Amino acid sequence: MFFKVTTSEETFEILKEFSPCGGETAPLSEALNRVVCEAIIAPEDLPEFARSTMDGYAVRARDTYGASESLPAFLEMTGEVIMGQAPAGTVTSGKAVRISTGGMMPEGADAVVMIEYCHGLDDTTIEVSRAVSPLENVIRPGDDLKKGTVIFERGAVLRPQDIGLLAGLGIEKVAVYKKPKVAIISTGDEVIPIDQRPGPGQVRDINSYSLSAFCASAGATPVNLGLCKDHFSDLKAMVARGLEMADTLLLSGGSSVGARDITVKVLESFPDMELLVHGISISPGKPTIIARIGDKAVFGLPGHVASAMVVAEVFLTPFLARLAGDAGAFEDDHFYLEAELKRNVESASGRDDYIRVKLDKRAGRLFAEPVFGKSGLISTLVEADGLVKIDRNTEGLYQGQIVPVLLFKPRKGA
Repeated sequence: MFFKVTTSEETFEILKEFSPCGGETAPLSEALNRVVCEAIIAPEDLPEFARSTMDGYAVRARDTYGASESLPAFLEMTGEVIMGQAPAGTVTSGKAVRISTGGMMPEGADAVVMIEYCHGLDDTTIEVSRAVSPLENVIRPGDDLKKGTVIFERGAVLRPQDIGLLAGLGIEKVAVYKKPKVAIISTGDEVIPIDQRPGPGQVRDINSYSLSAFCASAGATPVNLGLCKDHFSDLKAMVARGLEMADTLLLSGGSSVGARDITVKVLESFPDMELLVHGISISPGKPTIIARIGDKAVFGLPGHVASAMVVAEVFLTPFLARLAGDAGAFEDDHFYLEAELKRNVESASGRDDYIRVKLDKRAGRLFAEPVFGKSGLISTLVEADGLVKIDRNTEGLYQGQIVPVLLFKPRKGA
């Protein structure tokens, strides 16, 4: 029996009570997709000197005023800016200096004429056929970022372009939230290692590998503790080990009534345990347990792999993001696509049904084809591209209805 059955919404609210992991300092090379735990402030201007954005000639803009193809301006070329070095001279009236993209602007110059509008008459004279205005084709100091600017607030998720900006400022390390460590235990007397041949009634350990891969794809660090028989003392010792070394714990298995009872009894044997969820009104995935031991969450996931993975996709994705410091973790940041349902799908009221669907694009229209199968079949997940939710207050969806598809990440190839 289930004694604390909760809705999806109630379960999300329960998971929001858990706090992010602590902070750490990470090298910039390992900061991608990490969440900033302290505001980052620009230590200097970017760039620190005026630079050209084009290949051409550094000039005083007023020396080009009125220049055109029919009446060009004539300037004396006095040198060239060497990349990576400060310019040697000063640009004075009627002078020009050759410069490349990214080169440091010489003193006295306030604009760059693109090379396309310049023509060399001899070794020292160029004609300019187009006027430029002050600061044209020039980046000034601090144009990208001013010293003292708050670049990223606490809670920002660092993207590739963000990493580039930090590199440009010489920031080698950043303060970020720790990646959550997730201990994973696969339980069941019938579960054997994958390098063994199953005997009668036995199955290979699919869940440990599926859940470890899921956690890794979600940005967490999986710690696979291995297999455990449905034995009280063995399971308790393994749970204690998992709680000691990880930030949260996944128990996979125990879908049968007897095995599930052992799981609950093991969790209840810890003095500071609180049972938060004993069943969720969803399908697949109803036999899910969530407990708090100390300040850590423990999930008892169904043994059937499709059920376990649907629960992981729906609930663990935002929860792990929360532990990683993402303030918007529960603001439904899943990647959705809208598609047209290809057939009617019935649903029992009183529970949220998550049906697996595969996507098919034809004649510019995107269709969602339900993939039916029992919760013990992993092939239905492999065939599917995502999930469609049927709300518990409806009795199903209709062919032709436009539905949001929660895409598996990363999305399956075409």
